[in-house]
Amino acid sequence: MSSPRPIVNIVTPVGMLGYGLKEEETYTALETVIANGAPTAIVLDSGSTDSGPEKLALGYMSTPRQNYARDLRKLVRLGRQFGVPVIFSSAGGDGSDKHVSEVVKIIEEIAGEEGNETHPLKTIAIYSEVQKPFLHSRLASNAISGCGSCVPELTRTTIDTAPRICSQMGPEPFYDAMVSNPGFNILAGGRGYDPSPYIAYCAYASQTGFENTSTPEAQRMFGAFAHMGKIMECGAACARPKSNGATGTVYEDGSFDLVPNDPAAKCTPISVSAHSLYEKSRPDVLSGPGGALDLTRSEYEQLGDGRTVRVSGGRFVFSRDAGLKYQIKLEGARVVGYRAQYMGSYHDPILIRQLDSVLDTIRKYVEFQHEDTEGTWQMDWHIYGKDTVTKDGKPGEVFIIGEALAPTQELASSLVSTARVASVHVPYPGMKATAGAFAYGLGGKVELPLGPCAEFSIYHLVDLEDGEERLRSESNPNGLYWQQVSTFGTTTTPLSTSPSSNDESVPHQSFKQKRTLVLPQDIIVDEATLPTPKTLGDLASVLRSKNAGPFELTFDVMFKTEEQYYLVKEAGFLNAASMANLFGLKEEEIVWSGFFDQALAWKTTIPRLFRGKKQGNGGFMENDVHGSQKYMGLFDMELPGELVEKLEALKASKAP
Repeated sequence: MSSPRPIVNIVTPVGMLGYGLKEEETYTALETVIANGAPTAIVLDSGSTDSGPEKLALGYMSTPRQNYARDLRKLVRLGRQFGVPVIFSSAGGDGSDKHVSEVVKIIEEIAGEEGNETHPLKTIAIYSEVQKPFLHSRLASNAISGCGSCVPELTRTTIDTAPRICSQMGPEPFYDAMVSNPGFNILAGGRGYDPSPYIAYCAYASQTGFENTSTPEAQRMFGAFAHMGKIMECGAACARPKSNGATGTVYEDGSFDLVPNDPAAKCTPISVSAHSLYEKSRPDVLSGPGGALDLTRSEYEQLGDGRTVRVSGGRFVFSRDAGLKYQIKLEGARVVGYRAQYMGSYHDPILIRQLDSVLDTIRKYVEFQHEDTEGTWQMDWHIYGKDTVTKDGKPGEVFIIGEALAPTQELASSLVSTARVASVHVPYPGMKATAGAFAYGLGGKVELPLGPCAEFSIYHLVDLEDGEERLRSESNPNGLYWQQVSTFGTTTTPLSTSPSSNDESVPHQSFKQKRTLVLPQDIIVDEATLPTPKTLGDLASVLRSKNAGPFELTFDVMFKTEEQYYLVKEAGFLNAASMANLFGLKEEEIVWSGFFDQALAWKTTIPRLFRGKKQGNGGFMENDVHGSQKYMGLFDMELPGELVEKLEALKASKAP
């Protein structure tokens, strides 16, 4: 089929800077797409709350510095070979000012390496931290609210105890920086909404500004920019099999194409539409800074190569065009104490059968030994394998991790030491192993001090006044964000004015192919040989759980065929009421529940809970910080008998 005129290309080498990318694959993608003549950039993300609150609370980067240097070295080389800019957001993982500066320092070091000295790198750094007096003022004027019903109320103390508070920038600061610095080579952004640099470059390259966003055409174009960015910020997670990188091309009619960079992978309408569900509270309306992406009329078409999907129909409606305030999300975390752990296993079936009372005895012993200790503390256990049974019907091995949280590391270590001793020598009815039944000391390590324990404390939306969402400048002194522009290479002096755009790009170089990492392919299964599904896990083609921000868990269930999907939808057993029953919640506590026809999918989102209380990921007693192993309740959910009969009839109708 013929395509409309391309207006911008974006190549994303990997879903997260620092995770490792395939330079050969990215080179080929750039070489292919740049031939259409449209402006092209390398764009990728570098941030997430998935790995927990430690980055914000303690100042850690998501990956070691060496990993960022490794990836950036490749990206700088690719950018020069093709004369395209390299753009990324959320530097260092949290996008804090400190980490933006650290990543820029890495770029400066790369620029000074042998062979790079004569090729200056014009580098823009954008800083996204917000100041506490500003937040105190907005809190006092009731202009801050929780991002969802699961987020605790914000207080002045919460603001004051957060070491740093980042805001998820919209696309405007990125766009402003590009416009004011033509000819830039690298843009290293602070914390941004994941699609923001994608939207910004598309707007910049296509000369689609933010001045008039209320027209249907603007909503269509920004819908394409935002939808493509939402998908591509995860690399080629939208492909099958999922792989590192992807390439997107936006057309003048507001449609866009997606194709994975790995030739062994492919995008399909279902795999691409399904990505709209990924790590979001709901799949149809995706809120972001200053507006929402409406995908209720989105369409997905497989192109002739069998690997590329064309997407259309998304609309982005800006908040102010709807009479609402522009909002940005705030992120912050704080230290709540110190942790320590001990771990080991029980084999004795006599003890395992009464494990709950044994742990209760251990807890009481720890409390008794610390009854005169000042301050509050907590002691709890992760338990693995409690209900397993051996071949001869006896209880299997049980592995436990005891975890303490206390005001000091010394007290936390004392608590787990006391608990470990009690775990060895605890008496229990029927005891025969008087020397102790607890196997402990992995690698000879008896107890593990874990250092500070952090928790997410700020995940809130703040209302902005006109201009605050933009980059600060002489013409817009109210902008929340600021930039630093430097040239590294032939000169390392920060520039006080915008750099010129008269660099000549480095000619393309031939790239020697290295070994190829072959991805596993989907296994083809003869459906006729499979038994009729009895559980949701039997029936679903995809069944997954994932964080939807720090305070929510979201579950996606997808089906192979339209027939199966509509049978499930008509059966009516997947709804807010059934999810409340499954997860022990009230129905009004279910954040969202519904079907998404484009992806043949059903989705539900619930609060993140620990011991019945709402708690962000990565805090005390966390054992699944990513949220990717929370789906087993849905997996084992029994299908209604009437649905099983209809599935059996459907299977029979397709038999040869």
